[in-house]
Amino acid sequence: AGSKLREVFDKINNLLSGKPVQTEGQTVSVTQHPQGLEFVCYKLAEKFVRHGEGEVSFHRDSAFPIAVVLSGIWELHPRVGDIFLAHLHKKCPYSVPFYPARKEGTSMEEYQRMLGYEVHDSKVEEQDHFLKRMSGMIRLYAAIIQLRWPYGNKQGVHPHGLSYGWRWLAQMLNLEPLADVTAMLLLDFLEVCGNALMKQYGIQFWKTMFFIQKSYIPRIEAVTSSGQMGCLSRLKNFVQKCLQAEEIPLPKGILTPSFWRT
Repeated sequence: AGSKLREVFDKINNLLSGKPVQTEGQTVSVTQHPQGLEFVCYKLAEKFVRHGEGEVSFHRDSAFPIAVVLSGIWELHPRVGDIFLAHLHKKCPYSVPFYPARKEGTSMEEYQRMLGYEVHDSKVEEQDHFLKRMSGMIRLYAAIIQLRWPYGNKQGVHPHGLSYGWRWLAQMLNLEPLADVTAMLLLDFLEVCGNALMKQYGIQFWKTMFFIQKSYIPRIEAVTSSGQMGCLSRLKNFVQKCLQAEEIPLPKGILTPSFWRT
């Protein structure tokens, strides 16, 4: 509910503003320790990224309520946003976007960690689980860049708005595609913020969509084996439908004005 989200936002904002906050039966304040504020900013940013790789990867619509709170907090407390990006880029290099290359002397285990895989006791996580986590983080990022906290001061610019999404898309299309990962990331990104990018960039956006269909999807196909076609097929269908309809649908779970009255 919208009212519940406001409660969460106010509590986080009060904590970061140095006010005493009630939690689990005790009162806490960042002023209780010289590094209190820095610690809270760090842990809070880390937790938002964890929500992306956990909550959002399983419940896709949850990207929007989480993102709108983070967007508002980022506006008032830029340090949280900076640290959030640092955590996000480390956990999901594709959010830069960046495909790390294996350097000489780097162990396979270390390289897999650089690519975003979780490695425990030399066991690498399953590909499906890895893709799900990356998907959740990209969807959260795509939601953040288009959302503003509705009760904030609208005079300033979004601290990390749609221009960053436009840049991400352009940089992504300049990278050589990877099997599995690239098709999924593009589809997630376009599903979540394609509508917002279409409204903002108009004809330039449609030129990009046409480029994806004619030039980039064939390049993804060239590196994709027959067993990895699922996500690529969904991306193809999505782009084709959007170009035919000359419209990108609103994402599922977007927060409507009526949500804030709940």
